[in-house]
Order: sequence, then structure tokens, then C-alpha cells
Amino acid sequence: MDVKDEKSQQSQLFTLRLWLEEVGEGQMDWRGRVQHVRSGEVRYFRNWQMLKEFVEDRVLRPDLYGSAGREEEMDR
Repeated sequence: MDVKDEKSQQSQLFTLRLWLEEVGEGQMDWRGRVQHVRSGEVRYFRNWQMLKEFVEDRVLRPDLYGSAGREEEMDR
């Protein structure tokens, strides 16, 4: 394996979508959707901790996340 292949296996790519959503009485909260590009796995989140945990898990354990795409809600 050359250096380029090794670096591509170590890197992880995510797409992130953020939006404001009204939660009542004029209050707005941030919502988000993150997708792990390699596996296609999608999660929706309502707080930064949920996003952080999802991303950290995929970065620290990339061997567990292959190519099976799926979508899950995280306290949407």
C-alpha cells in the first residue's frame, strides 16, 4: 500500500446539513443531518453532542463502517 492509499483509508468524509426549526412560542432550535459518505449511513440530530458522537465513532473505528447505507434518527 502506498502513502496515498494509506491516507485515503485514514480519512473520513461526511456531509452535514443544518437548519433552524421553530419549536414553539417563537423559539428556534438548530437541527441537523449528517451522512458518512463511505457507508451512506445518515443520522438526524438535535444537539452538537449527538453529532460529535456519530462522527467520532466513525473516525475512531472506521473498520466497522463499510458500504451498507442506512438512515436513523437521533432524537429528531
